[in-house]
Amino acid sequence: MPPTAEKRFNLAFNIFLVAGMFIAVTLTTVFKLRQPDVKTFMLLLAAFGSLMGVVNTVLSANGHILTFVFGFLDVLAATVVYFDNGIMGNFALHALYFLPMQFIGFWQWRKRGAKVGSSGEEDTKVTARRLSAKQWAWLVSGIIVVATALYFILLAVDSAKAEAGGIDSVNKSKVLLDAVVMTLNIAGQVLLSFAFMEQWYLWILVNISSITLWSVALMSGTGSGNASVMLIKYIFYLMNSLNGLRIWLQLSKKQIVHDLDN
Repeated sequence: MPPTAEKRFNLAFNIFLVAGMFIAVTLTTVFKLRQPDVKTFMLLLAAFGSLMGVVNTVLSANGHILTFVFGFLDVLAATVVYFDNGIMGNFALHALYFLPMQFIGFWQWRKRGAKVGSSGEEDTKVTARRLSAKQWAWLVSGIIVVATALYFILLAVDSAKAEAGGIDSVNKSKVLLDAVVMTLNIAGQVLLSFAFMEQWYLWILVNISSITLWSVALMSGTGSGNASVMLIKYIFYLMNSLNGLRIWLQLSKKQIVHDLDN
């Protein structure tokens, strides 16, 4: 795709994501607010976080360092939403990991050449890179080990709740999905902070898993009325992840050429 045509496509696609998410969240929020027994504050907070998250992921896909500013607002809102929905694994993940990682990522991208403001478009983009075969092996091994450990930890927590009468029964499929999403988020954030292109493979898996998680919550009637907002959010995330993969494949190719020339 010629550079001019690509810029036009990216601009149109980004506008589509942000505008589409704004319309979807507004309509969903208005509809949910008219229903009885809805927690108004939690619904509005989820809507705000969803909009900040879309801006965050759009900037991330384009390699812009301001992704971490909007990411902080998104993660802060999501932390409260997950706690309210009783998804404690993702609550802990956001509160103890994602929030501080926004600051670490901002610092790392600054070290890799991304600037907050610049007269040139390319100067605002982070220098992307790719995993080596050895790094891939470590990544896959780490994901398997961490996901397995988290599964048994979350399973023990839910089993204890079931015995205490806090929940009716343990849903092992949901526990496994929760553990997988947590692990992929942890790995994806590390790759994002250090500007590895392969992060987008993980984000695609995260978004597919999150769509499944919130679809189950929506169909089962659990949550506080904001499950539909979160579902829409991750559908838009998935579309953006596919575009992010396309853009970062090009950014990392430029880095490969630069390394060969030097």
